[in-house]
Amino acid sequence: MIRLEKRPNPSRFWLYATPPVAVLLTMVVGGILFAAMGKNPIEVIRTIFWDPIFGEFAFYLRGQLLVKAGPLILIAIGLALGFRAGIWNIGAEGQYIIGAICGAAVGLAVFPTENRLIFPAMVIAGAFGGWLWAMIPAILKTRFNTNEILVSLMLVYVAQTILAKASTSFLKNPEGMGFPGSRNFNTYPAAKNGYLIESLGLHWGGVAALVTAVLIYILLTRHIAGFQIRLAGQAPRAARFHGVNPTRLVVMCMGISGALAGLAGLFEVAGPAGQISIDFNTGYGFTAIIVAFLGRLNPLGIVLAGFLMALTYVGGEMASTNLGLPSAAIQVFQGMLLFFLLGVDVLTNYRFRLPAAAATAGAK
Repeated sequence: MIRLEKRPNPSRFWLYATPPVAVLLTMVVGGILFAAMGKNPIEVIRTIFWDPIFGEFAFYLRGQLLVKAGPLILIAIGLALGFRAGIWNIGAEGQYIIGAICGAAVGLAVFPTENRLIFPAMVIAGAFGGWLWAMIPAILKTRFNTNEILVSLMLVYVAQTILAKASTSFLKNPEGMGFPGSRNFNTYPAAKNGYLIESLGLHWGGVAALVTAVLIYILLTRHIAGFQIRLAGQAPRAARFHGVNPTRLVVMCMGISGALAGLAGLFEVAGPAGQISIDFNTGYGFTAIIVAFLGRLNPLGIVLAGFLMALTYVGGEMASTNLGLPSAAIQVFQGMLLFFLLGVDVLTNYRFRLPAAAATAGAK
């Protein structure tokens, strides 16, 4: 039987070839799925990947790419930092929600005051909210050795409950005629995350995402903390001998991850979303996991992966509107990307061996 054999050294070819091969396989299998649903697979793939950049309405849609990519990049960079150290924060969606709630609460608390310090205060509150929510699994892991995957994931559902309560209770618009949801930040200039360059879809969230990518890249490649993070992920025992404090590492990685997710939530609620609502969270925290791995846990790679995933969001919305494709099919398509990415990534450390080849290698 064909079997997997561990490579003496990781394959550099598959290290870089895995993402494009995974994208190609996703297109092929996704096309089969769309064909099974009665849609023209070529037309659907073209609508998702081509039309937002080169299509008839590309001028408007190109701006939406950065709007969608910004929160994905911010969250994915924070997640990648922990993943590199072997710390698995799967609850960024909850940290994203709590960051949005905390930041929005600061802005709404002083409505309708007009002051330049309001939006910066909201940014700080958003980052603090995400950081605080991430500290729960971090402290439980360091003090009681709980599993951060389960704790952070369960806290997502707690955050969603708080979001529903905020929308219908303590952040509800008193002038909203009974409808759930907060005041709209687009009508509150002091708290609005407006576009810096509207044609590009660039607001402060996009700026923060790109700046963060550069800073974290420098941290990982030029700072002792980056070396400790990489060492802890690749050789935990060696990291302990090197004097790496695992408690400090967990708190640092979870804290940065939570703060970046909270920032993403704040920039989204004060910008494109415009308000706290029951359906505010759109799954960015979970999709960012795909972006992190697609970008090979490298901040600069994550920027490219973020734009690619944003393309599936924007193109997917076009396919849903123009071709009648269910939104669930787009979510399955996005999930395929992670599935094939992880599947093909096996070839980085393993290779297929035929029985004859294995016997020959054993005889040698």
